[in-house]
Amino acid sequence: MGWKSRWLQAATLAVLTLLLGSDPSLADKRVALVIGNGAYQNVPALPNPPHDATDVASAFKRMGFETALTIDADKNAMDEAAIRFSRAARTADIAVFYYSGHAMQFAGVNYLAPIDAKLTDEADLRRMTRVDDILSDLQQAKNLRILILDSCRDNPLVAELKRSMGKTRSVNVGNGLSKMDSPDGTIISYATQSGRTAEDGKGRNSPYTTAFLKHIEDKDEISAVFHRISGEVYSSSGGSQVPELSLSFFGELYLNGKLTITVPSEKTDPCAGASEHWKSAQFVDTPEAYRDHITRYPNCDYAGLAQARINALKVKNIQPEAAKQGSGGEPSAHLPDVSAAGGNYPCSAEPSLRSMNAQTPVTVTFQNSSNNPISTYWLDYSGKRKLYRRLPGGASYTQPTFLTHPWVLVDDSGQCQKIILPGPSMKIVTNP
Repeated sequence: MGWKSRWLQAATLAVLTLLLGSDPSLADKRVALVIGNGAYQNVPALPNPPHDATDVASAFKRMGFETALTIDADKNAMDEAAIRFSRAARTADIAVFYYSGHAMQFAGVNYLAPIDAKLTDEADLRRMTRVDDILSDLQQAKNLRILILDSCRDNPLVAELKRSMGKTRSVNVGNGLSKMDSPDGTIISYATQSGRTAEDGKGRNSPYTTAFLKHIEDKDEISAVFHRISGEVYSSSGGSQVPELSLSFFGELYLNGKLTITVPSEKTDPCAGASEHWKSAQFVDTPEAYRDHITRYPNCDYAGLAQARINALKVKNIQPEAAKQGSGGEPSAHLPDVSAAGGNYPCSAEPSLRSMNAQTPVTVTFQNSSNNPISTYWLDYSGKRKLYRRLPGGASYTQPTFLTHPWVLVDDSGQCQKIILPGPSMKIVTNP
């Protein structure tokens, strides 16, 4: 589905702002099911999942969630826990499912392993829990659904199934987990990328859950929190483990208080004429034209760009005067011109760039045409880098983003290679 169609279908989500204040007790209903399976009966035990689940459940309780904790569950216990969670999700505003333990994929379908799991052949997959079913239960929640799978460990059950099925039939058995499409209003976070396995860890918690516990209670917007968790795992593993993250919602959400929903009427959209007026202002290209745009559309996408263009024009007028002062004069200021969405900027401009609030989504394909790996970073609302993806040489991926959100391409030494500001006409960004 294209962005335009998706935008029309999710018009309400596009203007939804979920603002949860500092007191979780003021929030609407939140429910969480947390499962940690480690005491496996037919394969070696995993030491960390019970610790992971216990610590994560405590964190959710502190944030005001009605939390159900299940440790070392067999198939019957997992089914019972899932049934109770499905009933609770029906009346919830926010629902979260967290799982730590063994899991696997077969023919593109993901399964969670209870502690009594034993796979003689593919018929035994019915003894496991389908992640699709959990995701369906989550969709009953009214506003936000979060699925967290710290379950991509090297799984002996998979090896057992492959041996029993033989080379020809075992082609449907994949490593790690298969990536799932996240429905609207959903966050799906995997411990590592699809088709790969993750470490169980040598401490009390797995590397992913260690990072999760460090940041999940941060007083920050929820998508920034999950990006921070992914970056922490990538850094702590030396780049060997890259969490997979799928976000499919618009607006802002803070897991700290009351839920407020604002849905402006389509008939009174204050930004309806902003795009056309912005084009006129760009054509005139004077401070007066940009000030007029800010006056008419102070809270729309291009207001920040208009102010930036005013600042750039001021600098342009100041520079000839500074040049007259000779080499002894004070150097003139320099601000990057971010008025034209879809532009490339020098790396020296990074300290002056930050994301601005926007409601216009765009998609950009990042393509690494070099032989060396690069990483894509989003510059957040305070101008800080947030890691999104590491691209090996020759790789590419498509990134949903917003107008006025800058992105930085960085090499493995941390040096900036290119800065871009996405625009409606920008489709592919290549490096170099």
